[in-house]
Amino acid sequence: MTDISQYVFPNDTPVAVLDCTEAFNGLSDKEKLYSHYLAQASFAGGLIVLVQTSPESPGIFLLLQRVFRGQPLEKLKTAAVSNGVDEEQFQSFLVYAAAFYCNMGNYKSFGDSKFIPNLPKDKVEAIVLNSAAAVADPGGVASLWNSVKDKMFSLASREKELGLGEKGTTTYFSANCDQRDAEISQEFMVSKDLSPYNTRLFKKEDPSKPLPSYELRLASALTQEGEVPGFEGKKILGPHQFTPKDVAGPMTFQVTRGDYSKLLEMVNQNLDKAAENAANDNERQMLQKYRESFQTGSIPAHKDGSRFWIRNKGPIVETYIGFIESYRDPTGMRGEFEGFVAVVNKAMSTKFQALVEGAEHFLAHLPWPSEYEKDTFLRPDFTSLDVLAFGGSGIPAGINIPNYDDIRQNEGFKNVSLGNVLTAGYKDTKITFMSEEDKVLYTKYKIPSFEVQVGLHELLGHGSGKLFNKKADGTLDFDIDTVTHTETKEKITSWYMPGETWDSKFSSVASTYEECRAECVGIYLCLLADVLKIFGFEGDEGDDIIYVNWLNMARAGLMALEFYSPETRQWRQAHMNARFVILRVMLEAGEGLVSIEQTTGDDGQPDLRVKLDRAKIIPVGKPAIGNFLRKLQVYKSTADVEAGKTMYEFYSDVNDSHEPHFRSLRSIVLARKQPRRMFVQQHTTEKGGQVSLKSYEPTAGGLIQSFVDRFPSPDLDAIMQGLWEKDQPYF
Repeated sequence: MTDISQYVFPNDTPVAVLDCTEAFNGLSDKEKLYSHYLAQASFAGGLIVLVQTSPESPGIFLLLQRVFRGQPLEKLKTAAVSNGVDEEQFQSFLVYAAAFYCNMGNYKSFGDSKFIPNLPKDKVEAIVLNSAAAVADPGGVASLWNSVKDKMFSLASREKELGLGEKGTTTYFSANCDQRDAEISQEFMVSKDLSPYNTRLFKKEDPSKPLPSYELRLASALTQEGEVPGFEGKKILGPHQFTPKDVAGPMTFQVTRGDYSKLLEMVNQNLDKAAENAANDNERQMLQKYRESFQTGSIPAHKDGSRFWIRNKGPIVETYIGFIESYRDPTGMRGEFEGFVAVVNKAMSTKFQALVEGAEHFLAHLPWPSEYEKDTFLRPDFTSLDVLAFGGSGIPAGINIPNYDDIRQNEGFKNVSLGNVLTAGYKDTKITFMSEEDKVLYTKYKIPSFEVQVGLHELLGHGSGKLFNKKADGTLDFDIDTVTHTETKEKITSWYMPGETWDSKFSSVASTYEECRAECVGIYLCLLADVLKIFGFEGDEGDDIIYVNWLNMARAGLMALEFYSPETRQWRQAHMNARFVILRVMLEAGEGLVSIEQTTGDDGQPDLRVKLDRAKIIPVGKPAIGNFLRKLQVYKSTADVEAGKTMYEFYSDVNDSHEPHFRSLRSIVLARKQPRRMFVQQHTTEKGGQVSLKSYEPTAGGLIQSFVDRFPSPDLDAIMQGLWEKDQPYF
């Protein structure tokens, strides 16, 4: 029997405004125009996520937009109540809609599980069919409702979470694809030096033919065949014959472009206007290359745009846009679209830049030999930013980009900490699984300690470590005679071959493994007094920051059980998987470093307490995390997939074969989980060359209104309808 409570948002789900008013008001008129058009581009591109999330998400979006555009919420409520919907049910409908907008689809951006309305289907129908939109167009709204209502409420086994094949739902692959199809397509893309970041795969089966064929779609505004920049002289678009390993005979791959074409046209129109207000040539060339990528489907062009982005040091207005994070692709390689615009917070940025200045010193403290570190640390920009606009499925607290291994290793990267996300989103409404004494300290230092962790995680976590590569000309980018495997003490025998990347080698485990490595770097290096001093903490207060950071990591590892699915034995969230692994390592260290006690809460129900022995962090915790972190880096550097996956999957396993019995504890964690905060973003409008900023109430209604204002034109409906209909035959 399915526990419905795990698949709904409660009516008391907290909502916070992502406030950028002060930072935005400090911009010049030209900078405001630049920000505005980048925000428009980001939000337009963010609609792509609807298509990337589930087959029904574009249809639900169309339905909600029509209902909410048609009349003010109070009038919609009046009509609903007069047709048998009570106020609590109407609020549940608003919360569902707000959650849908916030996650850009009906699957949680943090956790990848489906959510459904927390009210009966007939009550949603009463709201929809008695709306002003339905009165104006009864046939159109009823048709739309009938096409999405069953999927909106369905919790069939394959629809409960995102996944490939029988494990879940995905639209990165057609519904008839499985893991073997993913492997075959990856072989093909490697053979053509094609990045999967902006692709989707559709399998076509013909009973009269022994082998299926595939359509590989590139995201682009252009739909016709032609050259793809970065592949001059090479045939990319069109049919290809390819024989994968262990397949008896060639298979047909048809490479097309034009996925999300109309939305990418909207993105490019706004990038053109932003370029007119750019501050320098780096920004103009960056936007030109992004435009070229979105126009033609070229990832090489996007990489060139990323190079100009890296060179654009210290901008007042920061932005990045494209097919970026691969967390939600079941194979860990295809990028979800996101775009953000943010304004610099100078005070916190000064601290992060000091961290950059001391990077080489701090890197020397990491627990792997110098041969495993980059030959030269490419000092990045590291700024604290207040988000003005974030188009995508969810808003992180920090970002390290670009995700292209070759650029990060050899040319550089940037780090950003999103300050207003930290302050608005990381305040616990109720602190669970801690002693009363720990709660006091945690309340005082959670956000300051998290700022330290984010800084170390992004800069020295994602920014550290070398990958050993064999180049296309056959040479190695390391000295094979001197590099020793730290675990076997022998010379290394594996590395990355031409065309291979971290994501392609470690595939489905790559994202969580890398997040675990970065989190370990954060708690390991926060032990350094020099690091804490940069953030203004010394002495006893510095010790408190360390304690809260380690305690928070251990508690997060326990809370991570919410994001594990026992039915499929799959983790649904990369960061939470990583934190559970770290908790396992802490527990394995023994000597009372960390313990989990079963207790009874004030409500008389089963409860849990995470305890961390402050005195054991240095003598026990540090060597345990250091040894584990070294192995993570060595297996990553040497492309040792077998050893790396074996170790990581061991610590990821949730079972009751040893204390604590995590599978049994999961029910307590679920019973006491807190709803994740939703963000209402502000909205910019332009009139006569002047840009104004509008804010909203921190409520579900305020969040809904922001989307009505952001996408007011019914013209968008035709675009989303076309994208939705094009995909339907494959799902």
